[in-house]
Amino acid sequence: MRMRAAILFEQGRPRPYAASRPLQVEEVALEGPGRGEVLIEVAAAGLCHSDLSAIEGIRPRPLPVVIGHEGAGIVRECGQGVTDLRPGDHVVTVFVSSCGTCRYCVRGRPNICPSGFAARAAGTLLSGARRIRRLNGEAVNHGSGLSLFAQYAVVARRAMVRIDPDVPLEDAAIFGCAVMTGAGAVLNTARLEAGEAIAIVGLGGVGMNALFAALAAGAERIVAVDANAEKLGLARQWGATDTFLATEPDCAGKVRAATDGGLDTVIETAGTIRAMELAHAITARGGRTVSAGLPASDAAFSYLHAQLVSDEKSILGSYMGSCVPERDIPRFLGLYRRGRLPVERLKSGFLGLDAINEGFDRLAEGGVLRQILRPNA
Repeated sequence: MRMRAAILFEQGRPRPYAASRPLQVEEVALEGPGRGEVLIEVAAAGLCHSDLSAIEGIRPRPLPVVIGHEGAGIVRECGQGVTDLRPGDHVVTVFVSSCGTCRYCVRGRPNICPSGFAARAAGTLLSGARRIRRLNGEAVNHGSGLSLFAQYAVVARRAMVRIDPDVPLEDAAIFGCAVMTGAGAVLNTARLEAGEAIAIVGLGGVGMNALFAALAAGAERIVAVDANAEKLGLARQWGATDTFLATEPDCAGKVRAATDGGLDTVIETAGTIRAMELAHAITARGGRTVSAGLPASDAAFSYLHAQLVSDEKSILGSYMGSCVPERDIPRFLGLYRRGRLPVERLKSGFLGLDAINEGFDRLAEGGVLRQILRPNA
């Protein structure tokens, strides 16, 4: 079949992207699904900072590639061997395609399945196939095994979770990355308990979902830190008890002074070394710093080793919120239905494929949370 897709041909083009146009919208050919694969119509896809990192060249990707890793859609065709889905089903996509049989998958950690990471690095689906071609016959790589900045996508069955059709797909899309990453960091990785205090450094779509999850978990105190004053205002409206502007002189000292030496749990979602340094600095003795942000692949964070030991601090990574998608997406959707994960508040507008470069300009400027691409609108 033919469809329209936004293709990234070159990383690192300068801003504004409205002028340099790193994403080129073309008509391409999409092969049907192979064994264990599903064809979906992409109903909605979120513009995420991880996509921006690919455009900027911070995270290298095989080119050309159709990126887009957070979304929801409608099943249109099932490949051989897929018997538990049928056309018309609604699904949320998952940006790690897990094999289901390796030691990580069988221990309930499909988010770090090596097969999914290998496919991502190669620009293929989990099967090793590439299903997208330009009309001149050139193969196009798959971003995160999904390639959702397109009208349709062929996706591994293990890279999606079926959801009830009553959930608006434009809300469901946010669960594919921002909710799993932010809420999962709080509820799965940190295992926050009722009555605890927590800080969240970075208030993008992931950070705001961490805020919602902290409220849902019954946090007694929620400290929000960001460089954007408007986002701090939203965090206060949505339940943060304390807010601090990250650009203020000695922000870390002010947080420590206000919290009697820091917080037991600090979630970093900004994906920068400065944010990680701040998060670690405001973690109390005996506390844990959880990093869910993704900086440049060669960026390094350092700490005083003796102090790590004497303060008994823990540093934890949280990839995809330590989620088991089949378990956690329904759980998070339950919180959403009860109004405890109000992800609909995060939507910063809608756009079509032809406006996608302008959308990434807005994201790079830092004033939006989640713009939703509707490629078939």
